[in-house]
Amino acid sequence: MTAAVATHRKPKQHPLAGSTARTAATLALAGAATATVLEGTGHAAPSPTTAQARAQVARYYQQAEAATEQYNGVKERSDRARSVLAGLQDEAARKTERLNAARNALGSFAAAQYRGGSMPTSMRLLLSTSPDRFLESASLADRAGQGQAAAISRVHQELRDVMRVRTTAEARLAEIRREESALAAHKRTIEAKLDRARQLLSELPAEEATAIRTDAAGTGVARAADTAKASVATGSEAVGEVARAVSGRAARAVAFAYSALGKPYEWGATGPASFDCSGLTQAAWQAAGVSLPRTTYTQINAGRRISRDRLAPGDLVFFYSGISHVGLYVGDGKMVHAPHPGAPVRVAPIDEMPFAGATRPA
Repeated sequence: MTAAVATHRKPKQHPLAGSTARTAATLALAGAATATVLEGTGHAAPSPTTAQARAQVARYYQQAEAATEQYNGVKERSDRARSVLAGLQDEAARKTERLNAARNALGSFAAAQYRGGSMPTSMRLLLSTSPDRFLESASLADRAGQGQAAAISRVHQELRDVMRVRTTAEARLAEIRREESALAAHKRTIEAKLDRARQLLSELPAEEATAIRTDAAGTGVARAADTAKASVATGSEAVGEVARAVSGRAARAVAFAYSALGKPYEWGATGPASFDCSGLTQAAWQAAGVSLPRTTYTQINAGRRISRDRLAPGDLVFFYSGISHVGLYVGDGKMVHAPHPGAPVRVAPIDEMPFAGATRPA
């Protein structure tokens, strides 16, 4: 009876039961609908202003250039490792030839021993018809045995050398594979940043996109091209002025930089048809007989540091906190540099980017 009564008891009411629960559900649904409407309309990201787009494009280019310099550094290490590997492969081939020669010599000794038999010396002496001749032959055989031991030692030494060189070569090959993986990653980063810059420009109204491309600060393509053409027209005169102000290697480096005006930027390029920023400065000083390392962050340590107020034509000027851009100073607060993809080598004021330091290679 007690159990039957228990089954007919009313369940305990939840605090949100009845009309309260229905009210809460209605409010929740209304809130969700409101949120959906807001997400679809009111919260849509506004289009960037021309100034914002200009700044963002400049950031993408700067990030792409930082990745380019990392790519250049890895490429330099990879090329160096490939050169070492080629040398190791040549060395391994030479040592393998010596190993084969030592093995052939050892094989000749083994064949002679087989033909001579393995009879004990005392028995061969007893049976010999000419003991004196046998003793002479035994002396020669003993010397031959010493030669055989030396041949075995040579084989072991040559084998160790071959294995050592091959082990070193395998380590270099593994290093090259790691560097190639890093190269691919930096390449993807560069291309992604450049794609974002192009995409941003393509989404803007034509007038705004044109304004960014003709940005007087030099981040755009058209302005850079116009500046380059003007600089090319007066390049000989400018080089003459530099030659009067400075002589020797610095003047030759500056002359090379002026001769590159108007050539396109291409990341990873060191000339002669196109350049990236550090490729241009490396090529300019190479024309002057000075070998510079490949990247901005190694070039800054490749000479004597110079303060900004002591700059002279030919000095390398570096920009951004990560030392991701470099130009060649040509005097009067200006430099020749390769700006970014789409902008050719040109003359520009050194004030257009955050100055990070300067170096005098010569």
